[in-house]
Amino acid sequence: MAAESESSTKPLPLPLQDRLAIVTGASRGIGRAIALHLASLGANLIINYASNSAQAESIAAQINTTSTLRALTFQADISLPDQVKSLFDAAESAFNSPVHILVNSAGVLDSKYPTLAHTTLEDFDRTFSVNARGAFLCCREAANRIKRGGGGRIICLTTSLVASLKPGYGAYTASKAAVEAMVKILAKELKGTGITANAVAPGPVATDMFYAGKTEEAVKKAVEECPLGRLGETDDVAPVVGFLASDAGEWVNGQIIRVNGGYV
Repeated sequence: MAAESESSTKPLPLPLQDRLAIVTGASRGIGRAIALHLASLGANLIINYASNSAQAESIAAQINTTSTLRALTFQADISLPDQVKSLFDAAESAFNSPVHILVNSAGVLDSKYPTLAHTTLEDFDRTFSVNARGAFLCCREAANRIKRGGGGRIICLTTSLVASLKPGYGAYTASKAAVEAMVKILAKELKGTGITANAVAPGPVATDMFYAGKTEEAVKKAVEECPLGRLGETDDVAPVVGFLASDAGEWVNGQIIRVNGGYV
């Protein structure tokens, strides 16, 4: 009886136990919340960042509270193919495991919010370089390297602006619309691999990126446009990504999940 009772109280494995996830743009904002949430579900993490090593290291330290190493940081510009390849190489080498999950959360937004008529070519190219080209490079690497046969997940962060089409976000919205199209096609092209591909498209979320360049009035307007009467929080988005990354989310494939409190 004692042996039976011991086995019955044995803790169940966590949903992402021993799975390896790469989260790009994970040093702050939504990416940070996603990295911490996936870690809470048992995943091992590569925390990618472009420039802010101190913030990335602090997240890794938060996850690595026990003697077991579960999170490492890696600097990479996702718009450069060699650096994306190195990101996946580093993940496989550090944890001696194939990558199971890619969450591409890295992104840039022009905080001047220009009309299309006043968007500079330099700003347009920078936006597309990170948001569209970067997502393409990460998805391409993931499609070739993520573990086959079940549990493989590709999740891209896009935006509910693709549905709401607000003025002042022309280049940004177009860059994310490109990603949504790629994700839907990728899901079909991955037929037979057991890998799913989806996009999570937040509405206004209280992050540095959202607040940058906005007046108090613009922030208030975003709150008023939401039926739930508030801005989103990063923790409103992270569990949706966690669900898609888990076995429970397998039947959701080739979809755009707009997580926005009813904003659109």
